[in-house]
Amino acid sequence: RGGAASDELLAAMPGTVIAVDAEAGAAVAAGETIMVIESMKLETTVAAPRDGVVAAIGFAPGGTFDKGAVLARLEPEGD
Repeated sequence: RGGAASDELLAAMPGTVIAVDAEAGAAVAAGETIMVIESMKLETTVAAPRDGVVAAIGFAPGGTFDKGAVLARLEPEGD
């Protein structure tokens, strides 16, 4: 699992997925919305930290997650 940890978008607190805007295999640019979550009654946009390809989406809309859960994972383009 080595260097992949920096490409995992982790939940800062427990919550629920409101919407998923990107799917596995999709190319995303830095700042592009991957999903919208709700934690403690606050909606938050989860955005790509850099350009890349979405390797995995951890939860579908309506799914609940715990603090530290992997919401999505990116991989470099071309890998």
